[in-house]
Amino acid sequence: MDLTRELLLDGRGDIVPLRPQAWSVLRLLATRAGQLVGKGEILDEVWSDCEVTEDSLVQAIGDVRRALGEAGRTALRTLPRRGYMLAINGEPIDDADLPIAAAPASDPEASIPSAVPHLSIVVLPFANLGDNPEQEYFVDGVTDSLTTDLSRIAGAFVIGRNTAFTFKGKAVDAREIGRELNVRYVLEGSVQRASNRFRLNVQLTDTATGGQVWAERFDKAAADLLDMQDEIVSRLANTLSAELIKAEARRAERSLRPDAMDLYFQGRAILNKGITPAVMAQARGFFMRALALDPDHIEAAVAAAHVDFAIGSSSMADDGPARFRAAENALNRVLLRAPNHPRAHMLLGAVQIRTNRAAKGIAECRQALALDRNLADAHGFIGLGKHALGRGAEVEGHIQEALRLSPRDTRAFLWFTIVGMAKLMLTNADLEALDWLRGSIEANPNFALAHFHLAGALAMMGDLKEARSIAEAGLALDPDFTICRYEVSALFLSDNPAWLARRERLYEGMRMAGLPDG
Repeated sequence: MDLTRELLLDGRGDIVPLRPQAWSVLRLLATRAGQLVGKGEILDEVWSDCEVTEDSLVQAIGDVRRALGEAGRTALRTLPRRGYMLAINGEPIDDADLPIAAAPASDPEASIPSAVPHLSIVVLPFANLGDNPEQEYFVDGVTDSLTTDLSRIAGAFVIGRNTAFTFKGKAVDAREIGRELNVRYVLEGSVQRASNRFRLNVQLTDTATGGQVWAERFDKAAADLLDMQDEIVSRLANTLSAELIKAEARRAERSLRPDAMDLYFQGRAILNKGITPAVMAQARGFFMRALALDPDHIEAAVAAAHVDFAIGSSSMADDGPARFRAAENALNRVLLRAPNHPRAHMLLGAVQIRTNRAAKGIAECRQALALDRNLADAHGFIGLGKHALGRGAEVEGHIQEALRLSPRDTRAFLWFTIVGMAKLMLTNADLEALDWLRGSIEANPNFALAHFHLAGALAMMGDLKEARSIAEAGLALDPDFTICRYEVSALFLSDNPAWLARRERLYEGMRMAGLPDG
């Protein structure tokens, strides 16, 4: 008899479907009812053949709580930073006592496959198109490292290396692999050395359709293999993160009944479009709907805090200080539940930097990088912190490191703006500042503050015609912007008198460009 993964709630008669991982978590806790089961033990037991973050466990716990309903609030207990315990009348129960709904194999419903996890992927061993054994180690190392690094993407489910390497050297069909491993995506690649250059080709395939989602080619001069491997993996991981979020958002748009994870991915895809009041409102709407469906959804909570931080940082509203407080409180709550969440640490550091605690914020961003070396945005925020500390000459180096890790990053426009602002604070660097600020608008025209910065800089240098044109374009994105609000926001970044005095020149340029005072 084949058992479906369904929970029969005693007394209600309701049959509640559970995803395979949530069912396995519940089963494990039931066999140890009344006892604490550590997070590590649950991850090792339930996800033994793949690499995932604690987010997958939190999502599974949320599924179990929703399935148990009101009983779940008292029966399933969280012991912060330690693990979980199933307490039923205070007494341990045997696995056999779990109420389940059995479905015979002849039942049509029993043959329906379990849902494929969101953002689930297998990285197949990359092909070595050369005969050099040293290159073989390099190619396998890229596959290994990429498997590990992709598992750090929020909400990702990545098939483990040992399973993936059983396909090494074999001709494969993406759709068959999708069915066999229950994943949505297959990543394949090859490495070829020609003279003193390496060429790496990669492609991401949708296992449901067999269609190509994304493909890329990287050419790089041959250097130290280990250093090159780290850089290639970082670039791939960052690019794939954005592409997978877009792909998951497109899937979610087609869903008639989107779940919390679907809504989260839709919000993230919108958040990547730029920073305008309309974009922020739309993204926040998705994250709040996700949290309404699943109050324990860590990624949606972090993303909602990101929206509050972005609104406060971009002078979009008069309640900037309240936005920063809300973001900080939310991120601290997340870190109590998931103390090793890289993006939560990074955003907490960003809030601290934007609220005149730059040294503390830089340390928080460095902790985020220790947890996820590919978190290019953390380098960007460290650059912002150096700007706030009046160490503008150091800023560009941090932004260049971010660009090395993620040259096509969806948030690169923000990094360009940070360098542009730092250059404006330096002596004899105005032309460089213009180049960086123009680069920000080219990278993403949907960031009003970059227009306002550029308009002020151009006016300072005497080009009033272009300054006014740029200012108008910015006001089309954020018509409620005022210089007064922007000045108040700057006070939260730094209260250094010399730093603030240098910014007065920019405010005067903004006025000359026609931006409203207040």
